[in-house]
Amino acid sequence: MNFVFIYAEVKANKMLKKFVCTAMTFLLLFGGISPILPAKASEEVTINAESAILIDANTGKILYEKRADELLPPASMSKMMTEYLVLEAIHKQTISWDQKVPISDFVAEISHESDASNVFLDPEQEYTVKDLYEAMAIESANAATMALAEFVAGGSYERFVEMMNEKAKELGLKDYVFVNSTGLPNNMLKGRHVAGSENDEDRLTARSTAKLAYRLINDYPEVLETSSIPMKRFQGEVLPDADPLECLADWTSMAHWNEMLKGLKHEYEGMLGLKTGYTEAAKYCFTGVAERNGMRLISVVMRSDSQDQRFIDTKRLLDYGFNHFEVKEILPKGAHVEGFESLDVTNGKEKKVPISTTEPLKTIVKKGEEDLYEPVFVLDEEILNEEGELTAPVKKDTIVGHVELKYNGDKEIRYIIDGGKEIVSVSTDAAVEKANWFIRMMRGIGGFFSGVFSSVVETVKGWF
Repeated sequence: MNFVFIYAEVKANKMLKKFVCTAMTFLLLFGGISPILPAKASEEVTINAESAILIDANTGKILYEKRADELLPPASMSKMMTEYLVLEAIHKQTISWDQKVPISDFVAEISHESDASNVFLDPEQEYTVKDLYEAMAIESANAATMALAEFVAGGSYERFVEMMNEKAKELGLKDYVFVNSTGLPNNMLKGRHVAGSENDEDRLTARSTAKLAYRLINDYPEVLETSSIPMKRFQGEVLPDADPLECLADWTSMAHWNEMLKGLKHEYEGMLGLKTGYTEAAKYCFTGVAERNGMRLISVVMRSDSQDQRFIDTKRLLDYGFNHFEVKEILPKGAHVEGFESLDVTNGKEKKVPISTTEPLKTIVKKGEEDLYEPVFVLDEEILNEEGELTAPVKKDTIVGHVELKYNGDKEIRYIIDGGKEIVSVSTDAAVEKANWFIRMMRGIGGFFSGVFSSVVETVKGWF
């Protein structure tokens, strides 16, 4: 595998280009053929939704976007932030899955609202964090989401909304407004909203929504285990063979609003989740996660015209991604850097140590464009002495730099995360022990006499 440290630009032969252009003009005029031009993303996929984005779930590379920076109501896609904070609390062990969650009278009242997605909750009954989390992730249950929010924030719903906005900033979301944990309009909270005005709703852009989903599934991948369940009985077993309509009519059961899951109306191969949303202002929204052939994609559509249309839009986005892009391994694990196969070591038993990549360097590329990507080695000069050497002792697997990809095409490569790029570390393949004093002395003596000899040779040369 070839690496480059200094970039070179190859110029095309102007005479050849002139000949090709002349020949193509002749064919177009007299050959009866139509020009074939490379299609832009916007020509390859038509999205009804007002705003949309498609990204690679592993690198965060943006594959398609349409008005992705419009600040819009995300409806229940807001619950992804609640999921994030719940899972974070689980990992920090401030709460546990089997803990009992108290149900306030207000939360119980909200759970019986017929115009909002819910499972019925009773203050006299016991519900675990796991019960309510599954209700939130599968049924998009609003009251269950509110109960979890209060529990995570130590009983203060207002504090939880503050935590949502703080976490959004920490995750690097650029545009966001969270006024409640559910994505419902504040006016559905019967005057008991804790942030914003009575008519406010949460606000996110498609880009921020995709970034939230990216962080959610990468920081807490177990979220997909629940978001991929099509139907489940509340506090009970998964229902693999249930009729979706009957499940929706049964208040003891939960049917996922994501109809692209297996067995549902818009079933899509490889669909794993993640979150739907609807309010009158938001229209129909959906953040989808799907995986095929080792490639995982995240799609976001906002303000689609109908429940079916949001899944049609999502299918078009995902089909575009899976049909036009592929994962390529640019470098295997253990690849040696051409021109940098080893580094010099001072005061070591060995004078050099081999170095190689610690893992494969993979990226998602548009089909046919893999040759436009070039691996570039970047050495960490801070670990070297003034002579550009490592100083013994050197441990095996010491990171000495990294390889990153350079794109040589004419498109702008953008990422959902700031400073995004595909890189892998380069480390030492072996340890180098410090040489004992005798070896170091002999090397010093050898170096001294070598220097003297070289000086004599140069002097003698000067005589002639």
